Amino acid sequence: MKTILAVLAAGLMIGAIAASHAKLPSPPPKSDEQKAAEADKAKAAKDKEAAELGKAQDKAVANHKKSHASMDTKKK
Repeated sequence: MKTILAVLAAGLMIGAIAASHAKLPSPPPKSDEQKAAEADKAKAAKDKEAAELGKAQDKAVANHKKSHASMDTKKK
């Protein structure tokens, strides 16, 4: 019984090692349409991030002006 379990365990280990060293086939090359769609998505994402950054900067400037304006009135 112990021999059978040892052989099964060894077989599982060999199978796991063999599976971890297996190579997957390379993906098919992308067509021009797929490359263009990917570039459009990247450009849209970049534009969205730039817009969000601009909004965040505007909000920070407004907050800064508001806090400093209230401090100026307290000093006088």
